[in-house]
Amino acid sequence: MDTRLTPEQQAIRDLAERFTADEITPHAARWDAECSFPRATIGKAAELGFGGVYVSEADGGIGLGRFEAALIMEAMAYGCPSTSAFISIHNMATWMVAAFGSTEVKARYLPKLVAMEHIASYCLTEPGAGSDAAALRTRAVRDGDHYVVNGSKAFISGGGENEVYVCMVRTGVEGHRGISCLVIEKDMPGVSFGAQERKLGWHSQPTAMVNFTDVRVPVANRVGDEGQGFRIAMAGLDGGRLNIGACSIGGAQRCLDETVRYVGERRQFGRAIAEFQNTQFMLADMVTELEAARALLYLAAHKVNDGSADRTRFAAMAKLKATEAGSRIANDALQLHGGYGYLMDYPIERFVRDLRVHEILEGTNQIMRMVIGRSLTE
Repeated sequence: MDTRLTPEQQAIRDLAERFTADEITPHAARWDAECSFPRATIGKAAELGFGGVYVSEADGGIGLGRFEAALIMEAMAYGCPSTSAFISIHNMATWMVAAFGSTEVKARYLPKLVAMEHIASYCLTEPGAGSDAAALRTRAVRDGDHYVVNGSKAFISGGGENEVYVCMVRTGVEGHRGISCLVIEKDMPGVSFGAQERKLGWHSQPTAMVNFTDVRVPVANRVGDEGQGFRIAMAGLDGGRLNIGACSIGGAQRCLDETVRYVGERRQFGRAIAEFQNTQFMLADMVTELEAARALLYLAAHKVNDGSADRTRFAAMAKLKATEAGSRIANDALQLHGGYGYLMDYPIERFVRDLRVHEILEGTNQIMRMVIGRSLTE
């Protein structure tokens, strides 16, 4: 794999980094402290094409690959992992509509989704179906040219705020073969939302339960055929896992950079703490782990983009490595900042909180190990 960026890829990274420096980093601490959702900033990201990063140009997106998407998410996470991850989830759900939707459903939803006039949520998890996603209970019963949907989805990013919900529902038998994918709108009668969840991190994005009570959804809103929903959901997660790994890498890079600057300025025992061997060893471990995670993630991005047979395993490996490395690096950064790292006056504690959930969502890291192990033994 050639690790050098092409001029186009470097321009994309530079664009995302400038956007982050101007529009995300200066405001991220306030968004976190106030639990405010930066809809206007997300709209500005859409103006750059970041609402449909790997949606084809024919469908209104900017038609980039998964590697370029990783560069963008990594750059934005340098300022705020929570906001970058929110944009990532929208991209995953929008791509599912573009990749598997009919001409009719694409024409109805993609223009506003790509422009992020409407934002999409990915709805798979339920109160009783987390890691065992194929056990989901939300049911859609056919009634003429509609489905009648009843059930609930849990931990939904954008819940109550977003206009579009790309939902996995049961239309047939138990197990993954009975799952289909529907696009459900916020304003359809019978759609309601729980209270906003009170979270450790990810304060810049809303998260809530989404409830469906006799919601009538046109059959035309189905994405793919009946019974294809689980496969569509898993295809979305290959890319989602890359993106959330990229968010961890971007956040870890910020923590490392802040720490290198801090230890060069902080003096104890008559000299900068950067001069102590213990500090240097910790920094060495942090940067080595970061670069190893980044290299694996970039390789996995190319495999997913190329449709390689082992793409799902590599996406899981990259997500596992990047998210665990991100959390360790953030935690070590806090340690090297000492008591100051624990204060909200410094950004490190926010990154510790925001990066921790990356080991849980898009499939827990325990599930990643199952995916990887099974791919080697089956």
